[in-house]
Amino acid sequence: MDDQGAVMRLVHLLRAVTVEFDLLGAEFGARHGLHPTDVRALIHLLDAARSDTRATPGWLSEQLRLNSAGTTALVDRLERLGLVRRSRDTADRRRVLLEVEEKATELGWTFFGPVIGGVVAAAEGFGTGELETVRRFLTAVLEGVDTHAIADQDAKRKLKGGAGR
Repeated sequence: MDDQGAVMRLVHLLRAVTVEFDLLGAEFGARHGLHPTDVRALIHLLDAARSDTRATPGWLSEQLRLNSAGTTALVDRLERLGLVRRSRDTADRRRVLLEVEEKATELGWTFFGPVIGGVVAAAEGFGTGELETVRRFLTAVLEGVDTHAIADQDAKRKLKGGAGR
C-alpha cells in the first residue's frame, strides 16, 4: 500500500468524522436555539471544568477567537438561556469566572450521550497500545491545527495593522 495514499485516506476519514460531529453540533444547536459559537463555547467551558481551568470571559474569548464585545454578547445569551453562570473568583474578587449550569450538561448528555457511547464502544475494540497511538496522532493533528490557526491570526493582524498606514 502506498504510504502517501494511506495518509491521505486517514486525512479524508478525519475530515469526514469532523464534518459529522459538526453536523451533530448544528443539530443540537438548532434544537435548543443555539448559534454554532454558543455550542463551541459550551464545549470549551465543559473542557475547562474537566481540566480545572479557571474559565474567564477573556480565556473564552481567546479559545473562540472572538473580540471582547462578541464574547460578552455570547455569555449574556448563554446566561439568559440558563446554560452558563458568572461568578466571582474567590481567590481574586475582581475576576469573573464562567461555569456551565447543570441544565446545559443535561441537554448535552441527552443529545450526545448515545454518540459518546458509540465512540467508547468503538474504542473498546482496540488495545491500550493502539489507543495510545490514536491519542498521539489526534494530539499531533490538534497541535498542527492550532499552529495554523495562530499563524492565520497573526497574518490577519499584520494585514489589519498595515491597512491603515
